[in-house]
Amino acid sequence: MDLIADGVGWLANPVNWQGRDGIPTRLIEHVQLSGVSLLLAIVIALPVGLFIGHTGRGANLAINLANLGRALPTLAVMAIAGSLTVLIDPQLGFKLYSTLIGMIVLAVPPILVNSYAGVSGVDRELVEAARGMGMRERQILARMEIPIALPVIVGGIRSGAVQIVATATLGAIFGGGGLGRYLIDGISQGAAAPGKIFGGVVLVAALALATEAVFALAQRALVSPGLVAPAPGGSSRLQPG
Repeated sequence: MDLIADGVGWLANPVNWQGRDGIPTRLIEHVQLSGVSLLLAIVIALPVGLFIGHTGRGANLAINLANLGRALPTLAVMAIAGSLTVLIDPQLGFKLYSTLIGMIVLAVPPILVNSYAGVSGVDRELVEAARGMGMRERQILARMEIPIALPVIVGGIRSGAVQIVATATLGAIFGGGGLGRYLIDGISQGAAAPGKIFGGVVLVAALALATEAVFALAQRALVSPGLVAPAPGGSSRLQPG
C-alpha cells in the first residue's frame, strides 16, 4: 500500500509535470520513439508480407525468419546494435539508434506474419474470378486482397505497436529518453524513489492500454459489412449484404 501511495503522490505532484524531465516531455519522447519504430517496421515488413501472401514465393523462408526474430531477446539486439551504431554516430548511435533497431526487430514479425496470413487467406476462388475478369496482379492485390485482409493486417500492426510501447522503456538503459527514464532513474536512486518507479510503470501501462484500444477500434472499423475478414490461416467469404 505504501508503494501505491508513493506512486499516486508522485503522479499528483505538479513538479513532476514540468520541465525537461516532466511527464509530458517524457511521454512525447516515448510516443515519438514508438511511432518512428512502428513506421519503419511497417515499411520493412508490410511489402514483404503482401508479396509472399499474394504470390506464395519465399513464404517458408520469410515466416521462419520472422519466427526467429520473435525468439531474439530485445535487450541483446539493442546491445549488439548499439555497439555497431555508435561507430557510425557517437552521439545518437548508442542512445537512439540501438533502441530503434531493437524495436523494429520486435515489431516486424507480427506485421509480416499477419500481412502474409491475411492476403494468403483470401478465398482463391475470388482471386481466380478476378483474373478471369482481366484484372492484373497488382489490381487484384490492391482492390481485392488488401481490402479483405485489412483487419488482419491492422491486427499485426496493433500487436507490434503495443509491444513497442511496452518495450521501448529498455531504451533508457542505453541513455535514451521516454517513460523508461523514470524506471531507470528510480532504480538508481533506490529506496529514495519508489514513487517514481511505480509512477513510471503506471504511465507505461496506461500508454500501452491506450495504444491497444486505439488500434482495436481501428481494426473493428475496417471490417466491411459485406465481407468476413480472414483469420490467420483461414479464408474469406463474401457474405450477403
